[in-house]
Amino acid sequence: MARILSLLRRLYLTVYNWAVFLGWFQVLFLAVKTLKDSGHEHVYNAVEKPLQLAQTAAVLEILHGLVGLVRSPITATLPQIGSRLYLTWVILYSVPEIQSHFLVTSLVISWSITESIRYSFFGMKEVLGFAPSWLMWLRYSTFLLLYPTGISSEVGLIYFALPSIKESDKYCIRMPNKWNFSFDNFYAAILALGIYIPGSPHLFGYMLAQRKKALSKSKKE
Repeated sequence: MARILSLLRRLYLTVYNWAVFLGWFQVLFLAVKTLKDSGHEHVYNAVEKPLQLAQTAAVLEILHGLVGLVRSPITATLPQIGSRLYLTWVILYSVPEIQSHFLVTSLVISWSITESIRYSFFGMKEVLGFAPSWLMWLRYSTFLLLYPTGISSEVGLIYFALPSIKESDKYCIRMPNKWNFSFDNFYAAILALGIYIPGSPHLFGYMLAQRKKALSKSKKE
């Protein structure tokens, strides 16, 4: 029975990782093609649907960690996925005024390269039991460039979206109401920006530690 469950787990994670890889690779292809053919102003419209699908699929990674399908710590997974979903739905989708901003292109390309590498890495490990050394190097090294460009794009887009968010009542809950509760999306966006200050260095430090551990282990093998 344990062997069957292990096989089912491996099969599921293989399908999941390669399916999401294809989603992110599509985002990367469309972003680069549109940037070349039409300019950065049209990138978001070209990638909107596959971007939303690929990024929202990451919610399953939280469930994978909770039920023990993978060993990734929730404390590292949750903040990253949460911030990505916030950018995808609350900022990019909900604030049309910034969809043509050049930072959307740098964000989408940074995300899609990172995730194409990451999901193909895990897909290879599920299929073969290991990942090629070159793919492992990419998995644990490209973030040195792509994390700063991605984070800078995220922070910039939230900042440039603030005026539009302030003018809009979207996602706001005003008093009085039967719940006796209020919520202002503008102040939530400012809070999100504030979280990036301690959160970004912490996550970058975590990834540096993971890189050192993974690459040193690879050399020993």
